[in-house]
Amino acid sequence: MDHRPNYSQRAVALRYEPKRDRAPKLVAKGRGYMAERILELARQYHIPVRQDRNLLQMLSRLDLNQEIPPEVYKAVAEILAFIYRLSSRQVAK
Repeated sequence: MDHRPNYSQRAVALRYEPKRDRAPKLVAKGRGYMAERILELARQYHIPVRQDRNLLQMLSRLDLNQEIPPEVYKAVAEILAFIYRLSSRQVAK
């Protein structure tokens, strides 16, 4: 089996703490091995993953710890709503 990193794979990670942050922040980004590691950690900690190529391209341009720009608030809000729905389903089980 081939375990070489897929260098075309990219990933980003956001953090949002409503009482602390005005908007979600980019806390990790990478391609190849780093993207695989971000996704591996998400799986390990049961953090939902969402694929959105257009949003990924926009977020990849940000610096680490930079708040997301207002033009992507709607897309990120939809993702946060998706995550909250998943979380509430898991708690209800």
